[in-house]
Amino acid sequence: MEDKKEVCPIWGTSVKGSRGDSFEDAIIVSASPRAGGDYRITAQACKYVGALEPTQKAKLTTILINSRRSGDLAPLVTSKLIEEGKRADPLPVPERAERLLRYLVKNASSVTQLFRNNIILSDQEALAWSESTTSQDLSYFVSYLSEMGWLRRFGGGTFTITVPGYQHVAEQSAKKDVTQCFVAMWFDDSMDQAYEEGIKKAVEGCGYTPLRIDKKLDVNKIDDEIIAEIRRSRFVVADFTHDKEKGVRGAVFYEAGFAYGLGLEVIYSCRKGLEKELNFDTRQYHHILWETPEDLRKQLRDRIRARVGDYRTEASLAI
Repeated sequence: MEDKKEVCPIWGTSVKGSRGDSFEDAIIVSASPRAGGDYRITAQACKYVGALEPTQKAKLTTILINSRRSGDLAPLVTSKLIEEGKRADPLPVPERAERLLRYLVKNASSVTQLFRNNIILSDQEALAWSESTTSQDLSYFVSYLSEMGWLRRFGGGTFTITVPGYQHVAEQSAKKDVTQCFVAMWFDDSMDQAYEEGIKKAVEGCGYTPLRIDKKLDVNKIDDEIIAEIRRSRFVVADFTHDKEKGVRGAVFYEAGFAYGLGLEVIYSCRKGLEKELNFDTRQYHHILWETPEDLRKQLRDRIRARVGDYRTEASLAI
């Protein structure tokens, strides 16, 4: 595929660069502030994305940002994802304002940094994070955050983040994420399709966000990260597929056991034919025995709906 102009296909704004993907019929877009970062987009999606309404583009941008926060460094925009963005409900106003606050905290070079209204109101990435389409949206959210006591305004059109503002972001980060599913599995190339086409699609299809620790950004001490993310998760999918010669994956047993000890729902799975090699400790629990990624997706989707529930249904009932 030929390289396109150095613009964001979604928003038509400037980007750091773009190039054809040699592995698939797609464009890799580097550092698009208006889309919140890097992403990939198929040639077919490029034909339709420009015709979206601004609010639809904003919802698609939210999906991309959420995907990056879950560890997908360059999410792929397809025609199907565009349709998902069009059908998605707009984020509630309080959540949009809090996302702007989170963005400000993320970009503060010091705890006392002064932000300037005129700069923030023209900040493309601030628009992306808050699902905004105009500077008026951002101005409203700055006022909202000020009234909540999370920002403090000064003369000359400047403001800072307050101690309660930093505390609020820290508390929200530490809370259990009711939409997160921790995935424990063998991180081997042979399992990529099982994860992408099976586990990931099943989890997302029920309204949850899968987290695989090897795909998370900014991982520090990995053992601490694993424990913290399991604590934050609503449930865990533990796949015990392994290499016959190398044996079962001890880390998966540890993560499943830790989650079980916390009282989280743990859904067990394993490629069919390997179940007899599982350890006694977990063999007594019912496992999804799958043969293909599609088989895994269907069985796991049904198991999540039966054992955890469909979050999209919960969210609609809560409105």
